[in-house]
Amino acid sequence: MRPNGFGAAETNAAGPESDVVRQPGVAAAPAGGAGGGHVVAPPKPPRRKRALGRGGMLAVNVLAVVLGIAGWWAASAAGYDVPTPGAVLARAVDLAKDGTLFHDTVASLRRVLIGFTLGTLLAIPVGFLMGWYPLARALLEPYVQFFRTIPPLAIIPLAVVFMGIDETPKIFVIFLAAFLACVISTFQGVVSVDPTLINAARVLGARDATLFARVVVPASAPFILVGMRIGLGSAWATLVAAELIAAQEGLGFRMQNAQLYYDLPTIFVALITIGVLGLLMDRALLAAEKALTSWQDRR
Repeated sequence: MRPNGFGAAETNAAGPESDVVRQPGVAAAPAGGAGGGHVVAPPKPPRRKRALGRGGMLAVNVLAVVLGIAGWWAASAAGYDVPTPGAVLARAVDLAKDGTLFHDTVASLRRVLIGFTLGTLLAIPVGFLMGWYPLARALLEPYVQFFRTIPPLAIIPLAVVFMGIDETPKIFVIFLAAFLACVISTFQGVVSVDPTLINAARVLGARDATLFARVVVPASAPFILVGMRIGLGSAWATLVAAELIAAQEGLGFRMQNAQLYYDLPTIFVALITIGVLGLLMDRALLAAEKALTSWQDRR
């Protein structure tokens, strides 16, 4: 007999051998063993999800594309004001035959690559300076955070006033979009480096140049590459608006021109071309990320 919490008595009929320690989600072993019944079954290790593998992922990707095209065709057949996949494909063939699609693609790619490359090349050292030197962070961070709150598209009128209507303002707004996305990611990568690694390198006699090359840069590489992928998306998103600045060629210009004549197939061709180019460039950066960060544990 033992008192319960309310002053009454309760009987432990099963005796001490029934006092088996139980844990949530863990089945206890039956009493009466050699250990006096206080036996706890070890928790089962969590099952790891089986990866699809490269072939499985490719099959799922192809299936997703097929389902998307089927849904597109169904929407067109249901009466929605959407051109059929066949009409878009025929328009793409026509634009490719007369060279329009090629020249527009080259013009847009040139602008994106120049703006994205310049933005990334400037963002990486600025991010390192902000993350490594407190004085540089105090000087630069207010400006970076200020311009981050202003959409690059809002800079277009000012860029036209100061830079004219040639290629310079178009590339500038793309550069600004890529720079702001990449500099924050690089800065976050530097400040996230494990201090233990830095201290260990200093104990071994590493100077700042060696410390940057052997510790800070490899540890920050995943953040930098993620920032580059985000910056690439921002560059393509800014391209269409940038090509509205008195452009004579480009995928964004072609869409704007087609809108005046309600030429939906041409608009779809330009949209799909931008999406495919952006996807291919993103996959290239993803492959570079896997190659440069192969030391990471990806479980």
